[in-house]
Order: sequence, then structure tokens, then C-alpha cells
Amino acid sequence: MNRRAVAVDGNFQTREVDGRKYIEGYFAVFGAKYHLWDNAYETIDRGAFDLDEDRDVRALTNHDTTLVLGRTTNGTLMLRVDDHGLWGSIEVNENDQDAVNAHARVERRDVSQCSFGFDILDEELMREDGNDVWHIRKVKLYEVSICTFPAYAETEVKTRQNELETIKKRKAEAWRSEMLKKLKGEKDA
Repeated sequence: MNRRAVAVDGNFQTREVDGRKYIEGYFAVFGAKYHLWDNAYETIDRGAFDLDEDRDVRALTNHDTTLVLGRTTNGTLMLRVDDHGLWGSIEVNENDQDAVNAHARVERRDVSQCSFGFDILDEELMREDGNDVWHIRKVKLYEVSICTFPAYAETEVKTRQNELETIKKRKAEAWRSEMLKKLKGEKDA
């Protein structure tokens, strides 16, 4: 699974309806630049999320699988995609002190950012305005997290850097091969 940080304010809010407490906000924003390193970033394209009814997505705190705040299959996590991004609503379990604490931290704005865990099903690397940009076109979503420090893990950044170097190397090798064919006067060059 690839973890991608959403290092923007999720516009998380808390609300209470009929005695039930909720944490709500955006877990991903379409078109936002999620920086990897200088001159390299990812962006999530509209249509990247397919919220299959059978998909069992969990809401976590800081990607910690022992701190489950809600899940889609039992209705304590509701997710929807709109023109802005992936929005979610977590019903707080009043019998779970970790969930109550998470709600209090969001309410006080001590925690306001988020992240999500997914596999990339389709992406495209492009060069735009001097930047290497990965357009993430389709994902398989596993979890969403409210996070204290949403940031790319060093291993993920290193993985992306290695991917970029491999792509550049392949392009250079293909260009060299094409030029050799032209120099030799070979057809289909």
C-alpha cells in the first residue's frame, strides 16, 4: 500500500446532531499539489476515487490501525466525492476514549490535517512548468486518517525519486537507440 499525505488543511469541523458527535472534512483535494521534493509533486485527478459500496474503508488516527475511528461497512464513516475532493464524516464513538480525544483535538484545531492510504491503479508522469508531476488518475482506497503531521514518509519520497530516475534512464536509452538507427540509416527510425 502506498501512503500519500494530504498536507493541506482538511477543513475539518466537528458537529453534534441528536446527541451524536461527528468529525467531518476533506481527506483529499483534487488538483492540490502534494509536494515530494523540489520540482516534484503529485496531484489527485477528479475521478481517482471509486467508492464501491463493498469497499471497507477505515478512518484512523495517524494511520494507526489500532486507533479505528469509523468504517464504511458499518456506517460510522461516510465518504463522498464532489467537485472539490474526497469528503468524509466520522461518527464519534462516545464509548471509545481515543475517538473522544480525537474529536476534542479537531474541535480545538490542534489537529486539522489528514492523509490516506491507497494503492495506485493508474497514474501518469508529466513535465509541467519545470516540475515532474505525477497525476494520480485511479486509486484503490483503504483508509483515511486525521493526522498530527501529515508528511510523506522518507521511504515514499525515495521510491518516487527512484521511479523518476528509472523513467529518465529509459527515455535516454530509447532516444540513444533511435539516434543510432537514424545514423545508420535504418528505416522506422
